[in-house]
Amino acid sequence: MKVVLPALVELAVPRLGLAAFHNRLVLRATFMLLMLATLALAIVLLHEEKQRSYQNYQSSFSKTQAEIMAKLRHPAGQLALLNPSAGNFSTPLHPLMLPYGSLDFDDQYKAQQAVEMSGCSVVYPNGSSICVAIGNNPYAGGFIYLVGSFPSTELVSRKPGLLQLDAVHRARVNLQMRGKQWLWIAPFEAQNAPEAASQQGRLTGFVETGELLRSDAKPVRDFRGWLWQSPHCTGAVSDTPNCPRLAYFSIRLPVEPLRDALFQGRRPVWPPADLENIHLSMQVLAPQNTQPLFDSNTQNALPPFSLNDLQTILQPGETLSVRKLGQTSQALLTIKGKQEDETSSPWLTRLIHRLPIQAVPEKLELHDIITTAAGRYEMRLTGQLRSLDRGLSIAATRTSWFVAAMLAAIVLAWLVIEFSFVRRVAVLTKRAATVSHTMQEGQFEQQFKQLDFADLRGHDELGILAGSLADLLQRVKNDIQREHIRTQQEREMWHAVGHEIMSPLQSLMVLHGSSDDASHRYVQRMQQAVRVLYGSASPSEALEAVTLQIDTLDINQFLQNVADNAHFAGVLNVQFQTDSLPNTQVHADEFSLEDVITHILRNADRHRIPGTVIHINLSVIDNTAHIGIHNQGPPISSALLDKIFEYGISDMEVFNSNERRGQGLFVARTYMAKMGGTIRVENQNDGVSFVLTLQCVV
Repeated sequence: MKVVLPALVELAVPRLGLAAFHNRLVLRATFMLLMLATLALAIVLLHEEKQRSYQNYQSSFSKTQAEIMAKLRHPAGQLALLNPSAGNFSTPLHPLMLPYGSLDFDDQYKAQQAVEMSGCSVVYPNGSSICVAIGNNPYAGGFIYLVGSFPSTELVSRKPGLLQLDAVHRARVNLQMRGKQWLWIAPFEAQNAPEAASQQGRLTGFVETGELLRSDAKPVRDFRGWLWQSPHCTGAVSDTPNCPRLAYFSIRLPVEPLRDALFQGRRPVWPPADLENIHLSMQVLAPQNTQPLFDSNTQNALPPFSLNDLQTILQPGETLSVRKLGQTSQALLTIKGKQEDETSSPWLTRLIHRLPIQAVPEKLELHDIITTAAGRYEMRLTGQLRSLDRGLSIAATRTSWFVAAMLAAIVLAWLVIEFSFVRRVAVLTKRAATVSHTMQEGQFEQQFKQLDFADLRGHDELGILAGSLADLLQRVKNDIQREHIRTQQEREMWHAVGHEIMSPLQSLMVLHGSSDDASHRYVQRMQQAVRVLYGSASPSEALEAVTLQIDTLDINQFLQNVADNAHFAGVLNVQFQTDSLPNTQVHADEFSLEDVITHILRNADRHRIPGTVIHINLSVIDNTAHIGIHNQGPPISSALLDKIFEYGISDMEVFNSNERRGQGLFVARTYMAKMGGTIRVENQNDGVSFVLTLQCVV
């Protein structure tokens, strides 16, 4: 029966002092300090970044205010101040109030320069543009100006007296104001020679009655318009015939309500209070084409500069307030800096809020005044330094993954060292301390066999150390076992001698089996004396002390002799067959091997079918001699197949326990092991085979 040893935890393990844990404590403290240093480094960098961002913001705040004031003092900025609703862009267009009182619309370059400076143009996807503005002068009153450009092929001019307008380029203007509507159509009438490099001419305005003018139609007197076409192709490397060229227009519309208001007896309100309710649209049509070259109602247009565009300059937390000064102060609008869309970690934001910095004001504020033709405007810029914390938190959130990765790498390295090295060192230390404690307490023989280091073996330094200790411990265990054997060797030797004499005495008993033989009596007495010696000791103890004389043996000749003399041992009908070469030499003890085979032959003789032959065969495979002993008979039961070579195992149903002690196969296995061989048994279809293996002499 297999003996299960108690676990190591059941052994008496001594209490270790603090010095035994010194290295482990130092290692763990090192990793803890490394993690704390990583966190401290991240917090210090975050604190320095917060201090730096606050200082940079204080210095850049005045630059932001200067940039905003520079934009608002520019004509484009003044245009945004004069038209605070320009940010709410929609079509049809409504006129804007320009920083200038009026435009020199008769001069192409002056009109273009004034429009570009003020930034009032609406730009369309195809490159067209238009600026719709109001102006006045003390002599002509109030007007609406249309200045812009559009790409077109060569312009087709209207001939004098031509009434059919769909054959020429023309502009159509629609104005809605104060519940009234004005429609004009203005054909292009060239004023230079057709062969000129660039074309220019008037846009003569008529009250629109369709594409066909009445014969008595007369131009609108105060409708003034000009059209110029560039001689160069748009977007082309070189000019080609009939390529699209940019055409510039400048139109002044007569608006009777605006003009009459300037000539009333009392001072009129300028700009008009209903400026946002004036709607205007313009189209430019080509000959024989229903689709306009230019349409001011085209979608996806880029609106002119407005105060809302200043939001791109403002930083998060900054607020720009615009107020018009006068008898009744009027707040125009308030713009706040756009917050970043990225999310930030709440706990990082709270941490940044708590980081102390040098004394800084909670709020920064600057203000200035801009004077325009329409009045004075106050600009007030405020900034909250605390608003920088969120932006800093967003940046810290992005980089926190790197800090987390560093901490995870440290923790992973700690766990790897802890479980692959420190834990094994702890187990090795406890077991080594247990060995020392066991030897000191005199419990060596009782508990020493329970100690083992084999589970700590490995290819690293610690595994090699544990393996060396395991080998040393095994060597000590073997020495203890040999010492126990040596102390009892004398007594066991006598029993082993008696055990070995029993086999040849049985052969002598067969030779002198007759009661008339004078030797019969003395053989019986010898058997009785050996039984007395053998019965007081176990075969395992006796056989452990036996030392075999291993020598070279001609296995073919040996097996042939065994088969020929088997009848002297009481086993008949034994035949030997071989397929190996003559003079095959093996390592074996001749007498011990004969005892092994004799035990197996007797076992086969007891279980074979009467009258059948016991076959002994020999084969050599890979320098190993295989000896097979086969008998025909019933197979060995599966319950006994794995235990048949153990001492005391026999067929109790057939033989009495006093006659069969179950030791023959046990002796056979023991001798084969001492000769460096093996023995096994196999059930076959017609019987049972024992197979012995021995090493051949190379």
